[in-house]
Amino acid sequence: MGHSLQNTIILALITLVLGGCASEGRHLKQSHSDPQQLPPPESLEESEKAQKLWQVFQRYQGAPYQYGGTSSNGFDCSGFILTAYQEGLGKQVPRTTSQMLASGEVVHPTQIEPGDIVFFRIKGKNQHAGIYMGNNRFIHASSSAGVTQSNLNGYYWAGRLSEARRFAGN
Repeated sequence: MGHSLQNTIILALITLVLGGCASEGRHLKQSHSDPQQLPPPESLEESEKAQKLWQVFQRYQGAPYQYGGTSSNGFDCSGFILTAYQEGLGKQVPRTTSQMLASGEVVHPTQIEPGDIVFFRIKGKNQHAGIYMGNNRFIHASSSAGVTQSNLNGYYWAGRLSEARRFAGN
């Protein structure tokens, strides 16, 4: 294999691993959705909130990632959360990841419930967020897969959960 092709492949792999939501800064391409299509979380049967959020997820599943996006034309992670809360729960949450981190009630990792917002540390910063759905699943807008669901214990996300927040009435 030529050095140029080998260097290109290595660069592509590094690019796929790095990155974050980018609602606070620059956008880096990332690939961290679970490769297989996951079934709905079992928590949907137990939680009306999870059912409503899942309906919003299904409506937008596969919508592309777009920095600053808040519509089916494209979402960033906080834009998807904002839209899901508005459409599914009729609730307002702050627009950006950093604003969300400065608001809401801190939730201990063992007490996370469906509908709580989960935050992930990437490259030393809380750069990505999603909505916890139960059974270690969360829905989010990924820069590589758009609106998708992933597992907290998945190959990219394991060990990156930094905190969770619950918003009033959530």
